[in-house]
Amino acid sequence: MKNVLLLALVLMALGCKEEKKTEPVLAKTKAPNVLIIYPDQLRRYSAGFWSKEKYRAHVIGKPDPVVTPHIDKLAENGVVFTQAVSNFPLCSPARGMILSGRYPEQNGIWNNCRKDRDESLRDDIETITDLFFDAGYNTSYFGKCHWLKNEPLFDENGTYIGSTEEPGGNYINRYDTYVPPGKSRHSIEYFYQSIRDTHYDPLVYSNDPNTINGKKDGELHEPKIFTPKNEAEKIKNYLLNKGNVRDSNKPFFLMWSLNPPHNPWNDENTDMETLAKYYNKEKYPEDSQLAVRDNADLKVANYVRHYFANLTSVDNYIGQVLETLKEVGELDNTIILFSSDHGEMLGSHGKEGKNVFETESLSVPFIVHWPKGLQGGTINDALFGGPDVLPTVMGLAGLDKNIPEAIEGIDFSPLLTNSNEKTVQKPEGILLMLANSRGILTNRYTLCVDQKKHGDDNAKGLQEVYMYDNQEDPYQLKKLSIDEQPEVAANLLSILGKELKRTNDPWYQQKKFKDVFRYE
Repeated sequence: MKNVLLLALVLMALGCKEEKKTEPVLAKTKAPNVLIIYPDQLRRYSAGFWSKEKYRAHVIGKPDPVVTPHIDKLAENGVVFTQAVSNFPLCSPARGMILSGRYPEQNGIWNNCRKDRDESLRDDIETITDLFFDAGYNTSYFGKCHWLKNEPLFDENGTYIGSTEEPGGNYINRYDTYVPPGKSRHSIEYFYQSIRDTHYDPLVYSNDPNTINGKKDGELHEPKIFTPKNEAEKIKNYLLNKGNVRDSNKPFFLMWSLNPPHNPWNDENTDMETLAKYYNKEKYPEDSQLAVRDNADLKVANYVRHYFANLTSVDNYIGQVLETLKEVGELDNTIILFSSDHGEMLGSHGKEGKNVFETESLSVPFIVHWPKGLQGGTINDALFGGPDVLPTVMGLAGLDKNIPEAIEGIDFSPLLTNSNEKTVQKPEGILLMLANSRGILTNRYTLCVDQKKHGDDNAKGLQEVYMYDNQEDPYQLKKLSIDEQPEVAANLLSILGKELKRTNDPWYQQKKFKDVFRYE
């Protein structure tokens, strides 16, 4: 009997020890953590806070009637940039600039990474993850990558072989591909990648076998779970440090790239419970009550309920991650950047998607939330672009001296912290790029210079040069020729020429349209 009682006591003690292991291990450092969250294809005005009086005056046109309580809270307790844009509104080029702080000619990505293209983020340049790793941070990445050249380096089961010879020679996806360990992973210690635009059926690779049923880094895992839900669970475990996957004595640098609300916009790829709860026909009988912008073609915008539903669902899972961050006592000491790689037309001008120079495609949200270091509830109207992310977050983290000279973005941290504001020279305009177009965005105007596309009779010639007056024409319904406002046009073309030169753009290298631009 005594032996039985002794055994029971031992088992109880072991049970207590096992339960203690699940408790979060809190960071012991005072250095700020960094959490960058960027859903794919989220346009600037698709957030609830823009409908509130404080922000409404800063909206170009009408904001979307979308439910995003957690994003709203980040905005209301953080700093909102009202003029943030995607310089190149396309997945891979935008990500290349966010990661590298450099423009395409310097980072290597001029188009979406795809299996018939050579686009790839350069291995030999320091990215934001490299720099924070070198500064002593735990580095981690969750979600979509889309920065590496797509090559047939897999076997038939999706396992990474690293060779085109058998059993390699297979692709796993047309666009995004697995990023193997090494230089292409850019010092990311903890890696959890989701591939493919199928929100309930992603292809997953990770270097944590506990998250992929014991598989190795490079072996395909298919969880069959809604990607925001799946990634949020993995991030929460990472923050709680379950399995001791990071050094809790170090600050962490974490990037989370969610695929929704990127297309496809159908029932099979949408959180339909959220759609039924917030965007059903009883609440909104007509699509016009959701696609509210005056330039929206309702026939094209017929996916508005699915787009908004996935965004509201994304907001929910972001909220869960923020709650865990609060539970481990690190919310106040974490610099949270919330943004996107580019916007979404949602029927405006009869278009869907991105990759055009209209406001809905270019404009992205940009919120900085850091209770310990920034005054919440403020607004900044500075023009802000993708290359500015790296230097700004490094400046906020106190690593401004670690910013490489080759970085082309602007460190806006002094504007955010109200220290040495005069050292920040706000740009006159932001350089805009597409495969066959260049442009400039100022606080009032958008200038577009379109080159004739390949296959035209004169591929090197100009197709069109025009402007939008975003103040007088918020929905960009009227294209202005440069002859209609010659002084304005001359100034915009001058700014564009300077930016093309500064960024070593191929148009500058070839002195394209030098009679139009003023390069010197």
